[in-house]
Amino acid sequence: MYNVTRISEMEKLLDESQAALDQLIEALEGFAAVQENIRALDAYYTGDEWREDFEADEQGLLPVDLKRGVLSEDAVYDLLTDNRELMARLLEVAAESIREG
Repeated sequence: MYNVTRISEMEKLLDESQAALDQLIEALEGFAAVQENIRALDAYYTGDEWREDFEADEQGLLPVDLKRGVLSEDAVYDLLTDNRELMARLLEVAAESIREG
């Protein structure tokens, strides 16, 4: 005998899972695409250029209307930290899924 309830429940799980995977694939593609930007920000922030630009800002040498969030003490650092934590979390989820797979 067919179990219509079970089939309907499994169909719902399939639809929800496929939608979530589609969203994750799209987000992961965007995440991968910005990694080059993040590496460039990391090199800038950990190198001499950020300090030079920060000091120029502190001395009032930059235009007043210049957007300068990148010169805040936390913006780039927080982005780099979030990026590393997300990569670690992706590895954890992947490893767990493979183990349980």
